[in-house]
Amino acid sequence: MDKRKKSKIELIALREKINYHNYRYYILDDPEITDAEYDRLFRRLVEIENRYPELVVTESPSQRVGAPVEGGFKTVKHSIPMLSLENGFSDKEVKEFEDRIKRLLIRRMRTNYISYTVEPKMDGIAIELIYDNSILKTASTRGDGYTGEDITSNIKTIKSIPLRLFPPGYNQDLPEHLEVRGEVYMEIKAFQQLNKEREKQGEAPFANPRNAAAGSVRQLDPHITARRPLLFFSYGIGEVSGWTFTSHIELLTTLNKWGLRVNTGYIKECKSIDEAITHCRYLESIKHDLPYEIDGAVIKVNSIDLQKALGEKSRSPRWALAYKFEPTQATTRIVKIDVQVGRTGALTPVAHLEQIRVGGVRISRATLHNQEEVERKDIREGDTVIVQRAGDVIPEVVKVIKAKRTGKEKLFIMPDRCPVCGSELVPPGDEVVLRCSNPGCSAQVTGGIKHFVSKDAMDIDGLGDKLVDQLVIKGLVKDSADIYHLSLEDLIALDKMAEKSANNILNAIKESKKTTLAKFIYSLGIRHVGEHVAMVLAKQFREFDNLQKATREDLLSIQEIGPEIADSILSYFSNEENLSFINHLFEAGITIEEMPLEKAPLKEHPFSGKSFVLTGTLSTLTRSEVKKFIEEKKGKVSTSISTKTDYLVLGKSPGSKLVKAKDLGAHILNEEEFLRMLGEG
Repeated sequence: MDKRKKSKIELIALREKINYHNYRYYILDDPEITDAEYDRLFRRLVEIENRYPELVVTESPSQRVGAPVEGGFKTVKHSIPMLSLENGFSDKEVKEFEDRIKRLLIRRMRTNYISYTVEPKMDGIAIELIYDNSILKTASTRGDGYTGEDITSNIKTIKSIPLRLFPPGYNQDLPEHLEVRGEVYMEIKAFQQLNKEREKQGEAPFANPRNAAAGSVRQLDPHITARRPLLFFSYGIGEVSGWTFTSHIELLTTLNKWGLRVNTGYIKECKSIDEAITHCRYLESIKHDLPYEIDGAVIKVNSIDLQKALGEKSRSPRWALAYKFEPTQATTRIVKIDVQVGRTGALTPVAHLEQIRVGGVRISRATLHNQEEVERKDIREGDTVIVQRAGDVIPEVVKVIKAKRTGKEKLFIMPDRCPVCGSELVPPGDEVVLRCSNPGCSAQVTGGIKHFVSKDAMDIDGLGDKLVDQLVIKGLVKDSADIYHLSLEDLIALDKMAEKSANNILNAIKESKKTTLAKFIYSLGIRHVGEHVAMVLAKQFREFDNLQKATREDLLSIQEIGPEIADSILSYFSNEENLSFINHLFEAGITIEEMPLEKAPLKEHPFSGKSFVLTGTLSTLTRSEVKKFIEEKKGKVSTSISTKTDYLVLGKSPGSKLVKAKDLGAHILNEEEFLRMLGEG
């Protein structure tokens, strides 16, 4: 097999893994791997795609910004995408980052001089605050980068976030519209105290401050959020009306003057990349002394003009880099290695460890991915290994300490039959994983049901993993359609199930019968059809029957659907058992809401967000009329020329404002040009 084909096989597996872990991390708030391990998977994906760009597909995790929006809240579209950051893990990679942007700037700006800012990379949850006329109107999560969750009621409970921009001693105009980006986080001592209180009340403790912050801002009851010790730092903006900035430092300083919290104590302007690296190292050296957790430092090009010239890639801005610190590591021993079977039949080896405490969390297992990974790292039962963790529950096995081997260690070999049902295994073929060949395998059935009832599928509240396990073991549920035939007597017979809880579950099952097309498609568990692809299919076909009848050509005509996804969909709908299952769902009363037509976005007027100054006498309009027209188009009229002035509207007998406007580079509009622009949009 040639290298390109091997790389293609590896890419398929990497995409599936990364999409799954995105779901665990962003949607369930229940990650299964560490940040370090996720970074390794993503870096490997990008490495292969850079080597073979023809293998890049639109559904690759590298081509998206981030994760999908969690349900339960209204959605908010970001006017400017909240992009994620490219990661660097060494001084060499930081230097390579500078080399890349210098090459671009020489071509685009005829300059290669760059200054930087360096700031701590807070380990919290990114949010956006929207202020209109200085009042906090909307707060939202980052979501998938384009659309977030409306968490305004919760954010208003955080005392470090001003409800109104009214900074004492500030005597300049504030922007009429301001979009602030920043991080909600929880200090370590407050987090520890919160966990103590939760344990006293019999509640499960949070894994780390980041998960605590994320869980707190997503509470449906703002009173709960109000009791959580949350804080906020701002680090950037989206849209802002009537203001321009020359540098990132100026932007942060201005946000601070406007009454917004900025982490000024540890942000530094650096004249060179070497100085930036030095400050990153300094932040890493003091990270354990800080009152909050940081997992790196963010290096940004300081000049706003240079930022604009560099622009963005599909997933991240070219002008910023997250310098990731070394994750916490520890040494432990592998007690045994066994195999877990997932809902798609994939067999995954898992290492069970002698329990250790890493980064404040007790660790007892680690996923080993596949036989190839086990062999590459030469991992054996009984080995002493180094594991690392960067804030999540399940660590990565970094390496084996072979010097500590005693000779009693055992080689691990994947089983030749399914460890759950004993069925034959499907050989890897185009994949790197073995799969159980029996679709009726209890592990696959249980996994499929858990997927079906999950929040982003049919969203049946109360049907957790342990309860699903009981239903399958007792034979009450053989597939997901059986859920809709459960009775009160069935549920009450289960362990630790009270009548009130059983009735709540039955109500949740009833409510789930009305769903959206995208959720229904996703709930079916079609291989390679995640939430994003399900939404793409829903928008394209609009009705479930249309999707069922789609041909391969129909599917491949969609930009984001490749041959692998198309074949998987066709295979699913050609299976008689799957069709019977779908019929049972509809017979049970599943109804799908009509897919609404998307409205075309309104075109923004050229005056929107721009600052105007008037001078001289106009022949066809009065000044009050001009001011009214500009403000109707969401522009702003000022009385004096400044660096923030976009346009000077010029009449007869202009004064000194014309000279100053020319000096500052403002655009000059005569009356005819102004009227022509007014008629645009």
